Amino acid sequence: MRSGRLSTWVQFLAMGLVWGASFLFMKVALDGVSFGQIAWSRTVLGALALGVIVLVTRPRVTAADGTPGPVLPRDRAVWLHFLVVSLTTCVIPYLCFAWAEQYVSSSLASIYNATTPIMTALIVTAVFRVERLGLSRWAGVGVGIVGVLVIIGPWQYQALTGSLAGQLACLVATLCYGFTFGYQRRFLSQRPIAPATFAFLSIGVSAVVMLALTPWLALTPVDLDWAIVGSLLALGVLGTGLAYIWLINVLRAWGPTGSSTVTYVTPVVGVALGVVLLGETFSWHEPIGAVLVLLGILLTQGRLRLSRRRRAEASVA
Repeated sequence: MRSGRLSTWVQFLAMGLVWGASFLFMKVALDGVSFGQIAWSRTVLGALALGVIVLVTRPRVTAADGTPGPVLPRDRAVWLHFLVVSLTTCVIPYLCFAWAEQYVSSSLASIYNATTPIMTALIVTAVFRVERLGLSRWAGVGVGIVGVLVIIGPWQYQALTGSLAGQLACLVATLCYGFTFGYQRRFLSQRPIAPATFAFLSIGVSAVVMLALTPWLALTPVDLDWAIVGSLLALGVLGTGLAYIWLINVLRAWGPTGSSTVTYVTPVVGVALGVVLLGETFSWHEPIGAVLVLLGILLTQGRLRLSRRRRAEASVA
């Protein structure tokens, strides 16, 4: 039991490190490829990496009668569910984040990624109804929204230009992630699909969609060097390949809201790399907004509770 919990924590932290660094990798890759090529490359490379893992390991889930199940599901409904997941796991958010980093810093994009637990709490409660929120958690959603507004800084003139569009694109991406957590929990997480297969189907179907969009996303000139190629490989093989196997394991162990707290780690990594390696800087309101977002996340996840409702919320959680 302890080894299982330790493994979950290790995979959780590894996800945070890899996904936190992904914002740096996207910013570096934009020097030689387009935002569409970044999203296309990381999805296709991730699918290839996961395909190799599934081909070599051939993971199966044992049925109740003791017989091993198929490597890939045969139910058509499952494939349709994975088509929905592919759009909100990779296609839309990858395009949004890569496009946004043309207009915002990698550090700021990583901060916006930290709104994922708030988006997840809203979606899993209001749309899929797979979790319940008490007063403290709803208060956390409100505090998190205020934090996002502080980060955007609508009082600043420059926020009304291209940078605002970039920031809103980041929020669209995290809304997609929140939808994905809830959708997977509602329709897929309880199905007998091995984690490696689950990750392969999520990313593999996304890759098929990206390949269909190749004429619009990938057929433009590129200017490659070792840093750009290395960044694309890291985004694909690690961030879109191995990390999604870890995500499925954590999702099944902790549920959608708990799993989404990986974004506690990503902004710390993203900001540190952006400041140290890219020389990025902040305005005064961005770290203040980030603190409010973190406070909102802690309330939303039940890590903090309003004192009058402590016992009631503990029973709900």
